[in-house]
Amino acid sequence: MFKGKKYKESAKLIESSKLYDTAEAIDLVLKTAKSKFDETIELHVRLGVDSRHADQQVRGAIVLPNGTGKTVRVLAIAKDDKADEARAAGADYVGDQDMIEKIQRENWFDYDVIITTPNMMGLLGRLGRVLGPKGLMPNPKSGTVTMDIGRAIKEAKAGKIEYRLDKTNIIHCPIGKASFGQQKLEENFSTLMEAIIKAKPAAAKGQYIKSCVIASTMGPGIKINAARLG
Repeated sequence: MFKGKKYKESAKLIESSKLYDTAEAIDLVLKTAKSKFDETIELHVRLGVDSRHADQQVRGAIVLPNGTGKTVRVLAIAKDDKADEARAAGADYVGDQDMIEKIQRENWFDYDVIITTPNMMGLLGRLGRVLGPKGLMPNPKSGTVTMDIGRAIKEAKAGKIEYRLDKTNIIHCPIGKASFGQQKLEENFSTLMEAIIKAKPAAAKGQYIKSCVIASTMGPGIKINAARLG
């Protein structure tokens, strides 16, 4: 894989075998975010669980105290007063059957999250094969299927993120932008890690947090000392 000049310069700042404290790692990741655009800072956490087993799944959603720095486009699937509530809360698109047909007909994905009410899941369920692979299918565990649709929309707009294991037992999540600076990134990091630690399955054995790596969009990964995280 080709590595550019800026990447190589950034890599020189990092000891590949060293496990850094959180504050030092975040300081380094800011120094390695050298692109002209505002790079996203991402966290990658490998857990000591087996995602193939239902009792070892790790999944949830939290609102980061400083948001993600990303403008979140919300599609609300709701009817009547709940549709009005969604509009008032700032949803970018609101509808029911018409929006579902638009997704089916046009392969439409100009939104980042779908939030709906429980009574609409029967209709949305038909789109499972389309929305599922893109991570867009609403789910009660992530707070995207709820009667309190107004609150859910406001939280999504404020920087709510969903964390979940992939097939390799790693959680990948953004914790903000390089422009946030040290303090805000540390606050977001701590909030996310606390949520992941609290979500530890009872069936998990041995070391729970196997490794933790932080990186900017275009920068190299920096290893954080997982033993100090919990």
